[in-house]
Amino acid sequence: MTAGLAISLDAMGGDNAPDMVIRGADIARQRFPNVRFQFYGDQARLKPIIDKLPALAAVSSVHHADTVVTMEDKPGQALRAGRGSSMRLAIDAVQRGEAHAVVSAGNTGALMAMAKFVLKTVPGIDRPAIASFFPTMRSESVMLDLGANVQCDASNLVQFAVMGNVFARTVLGVREPSIGLLNVGAEEMKGNEAVKEAAAILRQVSLPGRFHGFIEGDDIAKGTVDVIVTDGFTGNVALKTIEGTVKLYGHFLRQSFGSAILAKLGYLLARPALNALRARVDPRRYNGAIFMGLSGICVKSHGGTDAFGFANAIGVAVDMVQNDAIENMKRDFEQMMSIPGAVAGSAAI
Repeated sequence: MTAGLAISLDAMGGDNAPDMVIRGADIARQRFPNVRFQFYGDQARLKPIIDKLPALAAVSSVHHADTVVTMEDKPGQALRAGRGSSMRLAIDAVQRGEAHAVVSAGNTGALMAMAKFVLKTVPGIDRPAIASFFPTMRSESVMLDLGANVQCDASNLVQFAVMGNVFARTVLGVREPSIGLLNVGAEEMKGNEAVKEAAAILRQVSLPGRFHGFIEGDDIAKGTVDVIVTDGFTGNVALKTIEGTVKLYGHFLRQSFGSAILAKLGYLLARPALNALRARVDPRRYNGAIFMGLSGICVKSHGGTDAFGFANAIGVAVDMVQNDAIENMKRDFEQMMSIPGAVAGSAAI
């Protein structure tokens, strides 16, 4: 299914670029042997690294970019001055139909601004949302928005629900996803007007799966639903809290097992189980946030990831392409056009 699939890569984006990007592509090449890679960046830096990986070089092309979007660049500044940057050229390749998806570990704000400007949004969507997935007690769940839209109205939340539904079906492989609105309580009378109105609309919408209703913060880790819908402010806070909690418990475990001789012996006995746990919650496995709602596929990798993590971000892009995520999203929104307020309404502030 990956025959003829091309992925454009912002080779200069990320803390450890371009080496991390290239070696990540080489790992992804082994998983997806029929995918071709287009590297955009400083040719003088890229070519020597790629040439040392003959199997990757055979399925790759290098396209020179004169400039790089830095992590300090403001989105507006990058949009105006970054036309010749590795990030912009990689996005342009998708817009021209030369690549099926773009992956970058660069500046998130700049990537969103450029991708929205170049690729545009799917009809019926006011603003794109950032979506990503993570492990839960039950399986895996996707949450959106994770920071693109700080304030949202009911229409935006309904649109996020449709986007998340598509993500769950295409990336997580859930045929009939359950959808929940993150709220301050599960009771129907709780929450602000935007959340209540969105819930009323989602009860009328016919999507694959079902609308669960309101969920609370502890439902995120429980895996109560497959799709968690919220505004970008709340979503970003929730995501950072989850990441911080994982690091906190990792710190406590290291302290506990290093506190005494018997504790160190206990670590040796428990090491196989701890290694399995480490692999289960390894953030690199879940690397790759999608800018949902665009007319092209754009995946944002964590800037500080390594080659293994970047390879997984490429995998997310491949999954989205293989499963026709954009067409599925367009079809779902066309079906919702008859629901008052579902796709029309004031945009997020």
